[in-house]
Amino acid sequence: MGGGRAVSAPRQPGISYGDVKLSGVEPGYCIDVQQAPERLAVRTIPVSDPGDLVARFPESSGVAWVRHGDGMVGWGETARITLPAGEDRFTAGEKWLRALFEGAQVDDQVAEPGCGLVAFGSFTFDSASDGSVLVVPSTIIGRRGGRSWLTTITPAGAPDPPLPAPVQLAPPLTGPAELRWHDGGLSAPGWERAVAAAVARIQAGHLRKVVLARDLYATACQDIDLRVLLRRLAGRYPDCYTFACADLVGATPELLIRRQDAEISSLVLGGTVPRGRDAAEDARLGAALLASAKELEEHQYAVVGVRSALAARCDRLEVGPGPSLMRFANVQHLGTWITGRLAGAQAGSDHSVLALADALHYTPAVCGTPAEAAMELIRELEGMDRGRYAGPVGWVDARGNGEWGIALRCAEVDGKRARLFAGCGIVAGSDPATELAEAQAKFAPMQFALEA
Repeated sequence: MGGGRAVSAPRQPGISYGDVKLSGVEPGYCIDVQQAPERLAVRTIPVSDPGDLVARFPESSGVAWVRHGDGMVGWGETARITLPAGEDRFTAGEKWLRALFEGAQVDDQVAEPGCGLVAFGSFTFDSASDGSVLVVPSTIIGRRGGRSWLTTITPAGAPDPPLPAPVQLAPPLTGPAELRWHDGGLSAPGWERAVAAAVARIQAGHLRKVVLARDLYATACQDIDLRVLLRRLAGRYPDCYTFACADLVGATPELLIRRQDAEISSLVLGGTVPRGRDAAEDARLGAALLASAKELEEHQYAVVGVRSALAARCDRLEVGPGPSLMRFANVQHLGTWITGRLAGAQAGSDHSVLALADALHYTPAVCGTPAEAAMELIRELEGMDRGRYAGPVGWVDARGNGEWGIALRCAEVDGKRARLFAGCGIVAGSDPATELAEAQAKFAPMQFALEA
């Protein structure tokens, strides 16, 4: 694992969790672990079409991964681990999961990717940041290709939860009220100055691209119900992957990696313009994006980064002939699909989709190039810790299949407060005012989810 690793954090001594050696965890360090049962009992059964998956949440928080109505939602926690900072946080998380997977008693009557024992996860962008999370929910409802299922995950020997309850519709929900907004680490003018400083470094030859992000806070008069945000995001942005994991919620357009057995795919996005007010303006903006040397340069860096990380792991890799225009509800992106087939041993369950996400992380799409120089500049100029923003988010099953996106267009919710994030790729031709406008457009999905 970790073949794409370009940025290091100091290694720490390891401690044991059960039979699993968790390197990167300092002895005596406070690690948030919900003690997993020694053995899990997992049951997946076919069910009738549940309709709107997001409307099935019986609780105000949970996990979700939904696009065009298909995907999974889950609630309850049978097992959970929150990993501290460390270069090997992905490896430590995968070891923990493997111990759970290998000891589980599984009755899977559907046998689709995402059936049986499944974990949802969200990892920090920076290896120097605490807070990467893996969650095994107790109940999951899923739908894929016309088939629907219900999975229950319990301690071995415990009674299964009653089946009718999970398929009930949630009661009417109330959205956040009396929102107050304030800046995060940098004000808008302060962030423009950071962009100008980054452009100067690039023009001086220190690096070729860096992605700079900013944060924004919203505070409501009562606790924010994640279900409201998920419903609004899934309804407004069906082409994105609407996700939730450990109070991080969003709708990302960017698929970092999908694995189904030996077949893999990745959607690389880079280069952005807003949507037009009418069809004519929309077409004009899209054509300008496709013709922009600056935006094409930014996109190509991202494509090369993903292609390089996957090439050594595949015996077949196909890259789209050139970027195409991808339209979402609020912005247009340049997009390139990369597909391939894992080679030999790489196709085994020991090389899961989580290991691939680890190898791909710090892509130029969210960090920059070269990655080491870009990360140093991010730490210097952003004035904040990104947390799990721009890190991998998604799910993995016991066969190593799954889907992981990049946590973009998202917010971290803590009671009455939501912290929103947006970032832009900066290259030599970037203009600070234009980049600020792009960042404002990228805040729009979560602002809509909070204010609609």
